[in-house]
Amino acid sequence: MPHGHAELGESTPQSVFYAQGRFGRLFPTLPPFAADTKLVRDALAELGAQGGPMDAADDLSDPVALITDPAKSANNPDNPTITAGFTFLGQFLDHDMTFDPTSSLARRQDPEAIRNFRIPALDLDSVYGGGPVASPQLYDRTVDGGQTTLLTEEIPGSAAVSIDGATRLDLPRNRQNTALVGDPRNDENLVVAQLQLAFLRFHNRVVADVKTELGSGYTSQEIFAEAQRVVRWHYQWLVLHEFLPTTVGHTTADDVLANGPQHFKWRNDPFIPVEFSVAAYRFGHSQVRPSYRANYGTSASDPSQQFFALFLDPVATDPDDPADLRGGRRAPRRFLDWQTFFDFGDGRVRPNKKIDTTLSSVLFTLLGQPEGEPISLATRNLLRNLTMKVPSGQRVAQAMNLPELPAGDLDDLQPLHLHQRTPLWFYVLREAEVTAGGEHLGPVGGRIVAEVIVGLIKGDRQSYLRQDPDWTPTYGTGGSFTMVDLLTTAGAVVTIP
Repeated sequence: MPHGHAELGESTPQSVFYAQGRFGRLFPTLPPFAADTKLVRDALAELGAQGGPMDAADDLSDPVALITDPAKSANNPDNPTITAGFTFLGQFLDHDMTFDPTSSLARRQDPEAIRNFRIPALDLDSVYGGGPVASPQLYDRTVDGGQTTLLTEEIPGSAAVSIDGATRLDLPRNRQNTALVGDPRNDENLVVAQLQLAFLRFHNRVVADVKTELGSGYTSQEIFAEAQRVVRWHYQWLVLHEFLPTTVGHTTADDVLANGPQHFKWRNDPFIPVEFSVAAYRFGHSQVRPSYRANYGTSASDPSQQFFALFLDPVATDPDDPADLRGGRRAPRRFLDWQTFFDFGDGRVRPNKKIDTTLSSVLFTLLGQPEGEPISLATRNLLRNLTMKVPSGQRVAQAMNLPELPAGDLDDLQPLHLHQRTPLWFYVLREAEVTAGGEHLGPVGGRIVAEVIVGLIKGDRQSYLRQDPDWTPTYGTGGSFTMVDLLTTAGAVVTIP
């Protein structure tokens, strides 16, 4: 399907082999926040450096204490309204909307010339790939000849480290431990990998229910198509009615859903604006905690038997089972108990970190970056705002006719000469901190995120908003559907005594 051109309102030709889009701009006439000079790059590097103004200075010596002792992570305050799992749900959504493996931090970029290797829609192509015919490696050939059911695999030995005695599941992997998934980024860390697994399991549950509901007389292809529609619509509902209001605030989410986007416009099909992908939607990096409890191991009452780990630990050198939450591994303890991440009402859930201009220290030493590029996630984000020529937060606020942050709220940037023309990513984080207490995005950031997400779903001709806008979920309770409902329906939750 062709996708709209952000600046010219044109559509790009449809490829016979790929259904890809382009990135574009919400505000194509706004200038970049700064010229790409060494002076500016040095200022951004200083702002985003390890040990710099954005580093939370966490004590990383004890992953358990980072959770149980607030003093060990004093600069990462709890968010009372968002639980820990929403960080990774947001990452999963990002991978479903965008994939840009080609742009560089070293040179200026024209976003309209960058190909998005993902259809700009919330349609779970990161789960389904090209479907049973084009991506047969994702499907279980022991069921309906590989035409209906997504493949999952057991984690050998996991029952021995699980208090419920159940064998846990993992993504399918080849002999080199590479996950067989529609998007390799969904194996970047253990949490998003297990979230991908939950969507596989939810689809498989829906397949079983569709078979029962339809009875005989339907082909495998028809069963798959109906199950895929049901899964996609429940996913879109969850995004619009749980993730979005939690992230941007109910007022903004309700307004954009009811009245449609004001600034995100396209001619034929939606595109991905850089103000969203490079700036506003990267708010989730501020939500990452330095460490997490992955599971309760062999004892819900003994922390020493549970799997606590730093989110990322460069010195965790075990190639098969590192002592952090990186992905790409299969080992008996590498599974999740979801009660830590979403609220099942049992008192075990952990809150997210507030959205602010402080990032957990683990994010300042990223692994696997190209030689010569920064390993600080903050620096990488700031430089990407520069190379993609993203306008300043102040100019975007003016263009959206929204309140601009008072100058005093950005005084700390004066020594770097970024206080009057602030990178949009940093501005969005500071705006959330100042205007919403870090509990959700502020007016500019929230509006950008809400408009793009609602716009992508409204622009998808197969979405429930286009096909049946009065539809309500059939799974869940009371016409609603949440992540807790998805995980429960998928059979991804076990009882922890």
